[in-house]
Amino acid sequence: MPDVAVLARGRWKDSRRHRACADGLLNVTADGVVELLTDEADGQKFKLTDAVDVAHNGIIYFTDASYKYSLSKANWDILEGKPNGRLLSYDPATKTTKVLVHNLYFANGVVVSTDQNYVIFCETPMRRCGKYDIQGKEKGRVEKFIDHLPGLPDNIRYDGEGQYWIALATGYTLELDIAFRCPFIRKILIIMEKYIGKPHMEKNGGVIAIDLAGNPIAHYYDPGLAFVSSGIKIGNHLYCGSIVLPYIVRLNLKQYPAQATI
Repeated sequence: MPDVAVLARGRWKDSRRHRACADGLLNVTADGVVELLTDEADGQKFKLTDAVDVAHNGIIYFTDASYKYSLSKANWDILEGKPNGRLLSYDPATKTTKVLVHNLYFANGVVVSTDQNYVIFCETPMRRCGKYDIQGKEKGRVEKFIDHLPGLPDNIRYDGEGQYWIALATGYTLELDIAFRCPFIRKILIIMEKYIGKPHMEKNGGVIAIDLAGNPIAHYYDPGLAFVSSGIKIGNHLYCGSIVLPYIVRLNLKQYPAQATI
């Protein structure tokens, strides 16, 4: 990779930073004071609170990737192949937590649309992003935003320039395709991870850029890159980071522009 730099992640709102961590939705002040906002909904404790974004009206939207498995066993949830995830909202004014969408497959990244009309959320093993209408006559409707992604999506970010950037933890490899098609193989992989170690099936990790309508624009990836957790364009650079591996990557998009493949 060309050059590397550190990128501080997080979104500030009213001098505070909201974080979705494994234990729940947190409020972190500029002074580092941590407050737990919520850790359950509908009587169900969060196990793997994942991504968060804040609408202009102050409502916080976030995902619980799994109510069954914790962060250390996140891969088990994906291999199990069951919809244990949820999309939720939290109203700081009323301190109310609501489940907006049930039965999601490892609910991951979330971002409020630029027009504040809907929330986009990622489902990692399904290689897709859905949208949930948060206002208007279609409020509460769930529909497709983009599917058949070239990898497993993690976080999604808006760059302020008309594009969303979806981190792809890994490309969709032949090994993953076989595993997702065969429950028996997934069971074997879980046993292997439990007693031997996690098999390495990840490669071609990167980021895909899409427009506001969900149409793909560019796909940046590297055969040796895996477990990309987030990606965002700032200026002329693309920044990528990982919560699994110790790297932060900065790619000069002018020096390495996307190239047409067809």
